[in-house]
Amino acid sequence: MAPMHVVVASHHRLPVEGYGGPQRVVVALVRGLVALGHRVTLLAQPGTKVPEAKLVEVPPRRLRDPSINLTTFLPSDADVLHAHFPLRQATTGLPFVQTLHGNLKPDAPVPPNNVFLSRDHARRHGSDTFVYNGLDPAEFFFRKRKENWDLFLGRLHSTKGYHWAVEAAKRTGRNLIVAGGWRPSFTGAIKYVGEVDGNRRTALLARARCLWMPALWDEPFGLTTIEALFSGTPVLGTHRGALPEIVTEEVGALRDTLEELLEAAHAIATRRPEACRAHAERYFTHRVMAEEYVRMYRHLIATGTLPPGRPTLFRASAP
Repeated sequence: MAPMHVVVASHHRLPVEGYGGPQRVVVALVRGLVALGHRVTLLAQPGTKVPEAKLVEVPPRRLRDPSINLTTFLPSDADVLHAHFPLRQATTGLPFVQTLHGNLKPDAPVPPNNVFLSRDHARRHGSDTFVYNGLDPAEFFFRKRKENWDLFLGRLHSTKGYHWAVEAAKRTGRNLIVAGGWRPSFTGAIKYVGEVDGNRRTALLARARCLWMPALWDEPFGLTTIEALFSGTPVLGTHRGALPEIVTEEVGALRDTLEELLEAAHAIATRRPEACRAHAERYFTHRVMAEEYVRMYRHLIATGTLPPGRPTLFRASAP
């Protein structure tokens, strides 16, 4: 098929300073599309530097206007617009999709032509259209030999379940590194290192014995999960949100209670780092994500509708 000209729209300056999960996914998508041979124009704030795409700068106040019409910023030969923030109105004459990176409030209307981040994310919003997030494996350091400590990496909020990881460390005496916003007070085997990004984040992910991801809310995706797997690090988590679609018993353990996770943690080091990396490379790279979005774009252009997403089991059955 002929290459496409895709317009990707973000209301941020890219690449993001700090962590910024959704913004990192946007950059990964741009790079994935270009790696597949497509052309990308990026609508974003002034100062954006993503060399793979042609940049069209849009003033921040315009991007944050919920009634914005992007038509005047679109190149005349574009095939599709892909927005990563809610669009209330369609663009004139150009097919468009938008990705929802969070959860909507109960009874909130789903934006038109919306793509969710996982099958569970879509199901909870009455849809079956989703594309899994992906990242560039080259951004992560794969390490076979792990150190004798566990890692919690994320927002220190009760819904993220960080207190389960802390309680596990207190009960077992196993060393735990906690990385994230806020400034709690921990003692003993628990070390708090604050927010991390860049090389420090990559190093922690690669060196940890395992990543704790005991979500107590419905994660739309859970980007840190695949970051750990790319690093060869297994995941301990719950059966919430998208986690069952990402983590198999070969690369981690999902349980429903803290006691069950404590039991699973004893054997987590039996997961092979090579299996973790291979799983992430098969299902969650920037190229795989881009391939799925291109399938969405072409189906929309041909039929006016978006197709169902394809869960990981679909690819597992493919040659």
